[in-house]
Amino acid sequence: MGIDVLSQLLGGSQNREHYQDFVKRYDQGSPWEGISDREAADRYQQVAPRLSPDMYQESAEAAFARLTPEQRGQFGQYLQQQARQQNLNIPDLNRDGIDDRLQDPGYLAQATGQVHQQQPGILGSLLGGGGSGQNMLQNPIAKAALAGIAAMAVKKMMAGR
Repeated sequence: MGIDVLSQLLGGSQNREHYQDFVKRYDQGSPWEGISDREAADRYQQVAPRLSPDMYQESAEAAFARLTPEQRGQFGQYLQQQARQQNLNIPDLNRDGIDDRLQDPGYLAQATGQVHQQQPGILGSLLGGGGSGQNMLQNPIAKAALAGIAAMAVKKMMAGR
């Protein structure tokens, strides 16, 4: 499946080079350096809708693993707040307004994947579209999340997964 999605996504060799460059820049340094807000949002919106739920979650987990626990918690808290506003549910175990498991890359990927499945495109809208999401994308952690999910998915597809 990954190869079919990759060929649809990449099209010609020029697109492949652009995606390879994007993945290379994502892999260098902090996951938000070298990628503009607009590119992070655009790549996410190009890639995420084409991913199976499993590929989405695997890519998100790999991207979130590059963040510190504090950064994952911050992103998870924002995601949780936005999901509640959209009537989507991410559990809050100790009822302090934050699900502490969101610091775990696997759990955060599962929660993000769940939100993505319940309402495809919502993360791109919340984090990279207009309204309140536009402000969040200026946050390097939100940019790292969007760029990371796209970069990790493309990387997996290029590796033939």
